[in-house]
Amino acid sequence: MAKSRTEFLCRECGGNHPKWMGKCPDCGAWDSLERFTVEADAPAGGAAPVWGVAADAADTDSLARAGIGRAVAIGSVPEASVARIPSGIGEFDRVLGGGIVPGSAILLGGDPGIGKSTLLMQVAAALAARGGSALYVSSEESPQQVRLRAERLAVVTGAGGVAALGERLSVLGETGVARIVEQARRMRPTIVLVDSIQLVHRADISAAPGSIAQLRRCCLDLVGLAKTTGCAVVIVGHVTKEGTLAGPKLLEHLVDVVLGFEGDRHCAVRVVRGVKNRFGSTQEIGLFEMHGDGLAEIESARISLDGRPPAPGCAFVPTMAGTRCLLGEVHALVSTGFLGSAKRRASGLDSARLAMLIAVLEKHGGLRLSDQDVFAQALGGLRIVEPASDLAVALAVAGAFLERTLPPGTVAIGEVGLTGELRTVPQIEQRVHESLRRGARAVLVPSGARVQALASAEMGGHRSGEIVKVGTISGALELLSPRIRALGPGNTEVKQGRSHSTKRSEQGAPQTPQGG
Repeated sequence: MAKSRTEFLCRECGGNHPKWMGKCPDCGAWDSLERFTVEADAPAGGAAPVWGVAADAADTDSLARAGIGRAVAIGSVPEASVARIPSGIGEFDRVLGGGIVPGSAILLGGDPGIGKSTLLMQVAAALAARGGSALYVSSEESPQQVRLRAERLAVVTGAGGVAALGERLSVLGETGVARIVEQARRMRPTIVLVDSIQLVHRADISAAPGSIAQLRRCCLDLVGLAKTTGCAVVIVGHVTKEGTLAGPKLLEHLVDVVLGFEGDRHCAVRVVRGVKNRFGSTQEIGLFEMHGDGLAEIESARISLDGRPPAPGCAFVPTMAGTRCLLGEVHALVSTGFLGSAKRRASGLDSARLAMLIAVLEKHGGLRLSDQDVFAQALGGLRIVEPASDLAVALAVAGAFLERTLPPGTVAIGEVGLTGELRTVPQIEQRVHESLRRGARAVLVPSGARVQALASAEMGGHRSGEIVKVGTISGALELLSPRIRALGPGNTEVKQGRSHSTKRSEQGAPQTPQGG
């Protein structure tokens, strides 16, 4: 007869302990141990379950042929290339490294209402339309609700509707992990999608669904399903208010891929970002835009500089997202502060780097920003935090302060040092070429950058822009004002400070201290 036992599980690291302690000995977290009761479920007279799930005879044979369960020489292990299955959604496949790997376990996290269920349904429908099979397990909604969502998605209606998918796309409304695993073993689909892990439970664990003990064991069972049957398993997880995946960190260690689904609910842009990927790079991102009929993929070349009028406080920067280059737009607003201490607010940008750039502009650019409120943001739902955006952010702040604009079609690339010098950044040649292809008339780069102009054939018939090399932030500020440019190169920094302060003094701004 199976006997129950009491264990204490750490909610931070997932460590198991036989008794309660105030501090977890594994990770050092205080008051993180939770008590739960579990039944002893080891099969009598047999081996322990594989990955927490008892495998059937066919699965055991396949594991033995794969060399799992016995030691083999590394030279005798057969070479195997990773066979990927395209899902039919290019941006999703890009983040995974080219497609879905059979037998992989994928954990997808995101805020409530961000579109996780919509994304999974589109992946399941697209895969079924390409001849694969998918099992969509919903622990939060009924099968009728799942069908209503599927019928409004463009990927389903484009495939001829729900009826046209036939039995290739199945829906299961279930919360018991044992029944989910049993159904998946019988169907053997290409992919199993579980939405979500927070409501899935095991009957032999007394803890409530969503607790640390339930999350750990249920995730272990689903990972075992993927490893023993060869079907890919996608698990949806909720996130905490801090933005991290709910549950112990052990969940992220159990799975092969961890994806984050990001975006503002008030903005249409959604970003799928790789956090962990055993089969590819974590530098790639997938871009989507939410519409009434589902998520639409965003092409990287959607933003163009052709015909964009210049505006004060606006700058463009090419930012790298894995192997591709995206053109980001940065806006800044500078206004006089009235509450004592000046505000510095950043949205989609690194707030610490924004504060540093403001200090550099005041010290080496002659701009008195100590009593000014500065707000900066990256448009389009992108998050731009790499140092290559320093020059663009600095020019946007300076342009907003001076109410001056950059020349039309200007793109800025470069890292700004504390001494005011501009430093080159990685992959700068790819950034420059991509900017020129988008219609940039001038690309500002650090003087130490080694970049060659594109030939007209590489530009697709468009006129090639100009590459402008600048050594310091004060030299880059000269592009903002014809008055500064007329002063000449001598003593540029001091003249810029006085010219800028004169312009602001006419509007009631304080004068720049002498020696600026």
